[in-house]
Amino acid sequence: MQPEIELKLDLMPQAAEMFASWPSLPMENQTAALHAIYFDTPDQQLGKRGMSLRIRRTGRRRVQTVKADGRDGAGLFARDEWEMPVRGVTPVLDDRTPVAALLGEAVGQVDRLFTVDVQRRTWMVKQDSATIELVLDRGAVLANGREQAICEIELELKAGEPAALFALARRIDADIAVRPGVLSKAERGYRLTQALPAAVKAEKVALDPTMSIRQAFLRIVAACLRHYRLNEALLLDQYTAEALHQARVAIRRLRSALKLFKPVLQAADVARFQRELRWLAGVLGEARDLDVLAPRIGGDAARARLAVAQGQAHDRVLQWLESARVRMVLLDLVEWMALGAGLDAKAGRSVVPFAATGLRKLRKGIAKGGRHMMRLSDEARHSVRKDAKRLRYGAEFFAGLFDGKQKRRRRHKAFLDKLESMQDALGALNDLVTTPATLARHGLPCDIGTGGVEKAELVAAAAIAHGDLVDARRFWT
Repeated sequence: MQPEIELKLDLMPQAAEMFASWPSLPMENQTAALHAIYFDTPDQQLGKRGMSLRIRRTGRRRVQTVKADGRDGAGLFARDEWEMPVRGVTPVLDDRTPVAALLGEAVGQVDRLFTVDVQRRTWMVKQDSATIELVLDRGAVLANGREQAICEIELELKAGEPAALFALARRIDADIAVRPGVLSKAERGYRLTQALPAAVKAEKVALDPTMSIRQAFLRIVAACLRHYRLNEALLLDQYTAEALHQARVAIRRLRSALKLFKPVLQAADVARFQRELRWLAGVLGEARDLDVLAPRIGGDAARARLAVAQGQAHDRVLQWLESARVRMVLLDLVEWMALGAGLDAKAGRSVVPFAATGLRKLRKGIAKGGRHMMRLSDEARHSVRKDAKRLRYGAEFFAGLFDGKQKRRRRHKAFLDKLESMQDALGALNDLVTTPATLARHGLPCDIGTGGVEKAELVAAAAIAHGDLVDARRFWT
């Protein structure tokens, strides 16, 4: 078993030829044609466990590899793998790999699932005092008669410090735009076996009570970055309102994580990333507001004006997403994580009491802030709404720490249900308050109704939902 530390970078197919002739690359390089067959059970038991099994042919040589995919790596992959030479295209599933033990009787169902064909060029590059293997892969993954292009760079650290990977990545990006990659080739294949989504929702963060604060934080941030990048890739390919919404959710989740873990982080780091993420959320916010308004606009003339405003907002989103500023925010975050995120000594403690304290403080703040919901100003209610979002994300992040007993799982679901009800009511109120200004900015009529629901009714619903949440049993005790 060999550990590998690898930074994966995505680039557009049209940029690959430019990179292949990048002046900073050494003249000496190796080329190879790689053909890989990936295997799994019909119900994809290996994939669901974050494992992959392949046999790759390079020339006349075949190598079987089992990998535990770095899904929590957000661009920086640190994985376990088991390799062995094989004679044919039938997997060898003995005790030299974990597959047989993992699948049990289902090991006999393992069969071909998809293939990956790439042309690989490899260079050995010196960066500072480090030695880095730089690989350019161009090709495609094929599954169920469908095909998707692969165009990626992999920087694997052979000797030296991980910081050198990022120094080299920035040198590349100065000439050819790259973004942190979050999908392994195996994941690309698994995704291609299913219907391609219009958007990707947040995945469950795999935490357990044995983790330290440091381990939990790094895993949560990686999950948020992965959530964002998957939706950003969809947006760069084709704009959809759903992908934009999920990209914004990912940014909000990441900002909430930074605030939750602020006690163990460097204040300067938190301020720097919060500033950039707040800006990025704002870049996406205008388009999102118009997308939400679109179904509620009546009249051909108004709809036509809104369509023009939407098109302009969508164009601005894509322009910013393609900017160096956005790419560097992502790369800076991945590097920050790889180098330990500046976490202090307290981050070595158990995450369970830390999580419980954070959730308790958030809940207490909401209970106090929304106590007189009927008399609060619009701004104060909006503040309660933002706190409720943070509590929601925290409850989702930390769910795995408290789900050991069925009673706690039931409490967790009931707590989230009540929290969602309050968010819905406060969200409707926020739309009612902010919509006129959004319409006015775009010269649209400000007579959109609320479906017969008056503001007083929405405030009353929010007050009831707030009371229900305050009375809800805490799942973290």
